Amino acid sequence: MPSFTFEKISPPVRRAPAVTTPKKPRGIISQMIDRFAERRYRRSLQGERALRQDDKPAE
Repeated sequence: MPSFTFEKISPPVRRAPAVTTPKKPRGIISQMIDRFAERRYRRSLQGERALRQDDKPAE
């Protein structure tokens, strides 16, 4: 049987919100990649729409 024990002490509660650091602007390369990805995504959507319209039977 232990002769002593440690009392668990909780950390003090912070009342003020944590200071947030401002975000760094994104690099040029990241912006270029985002633009290419967005264009590619839009092109794929247009291709899917064209396929869907072709699949519909004519009335």
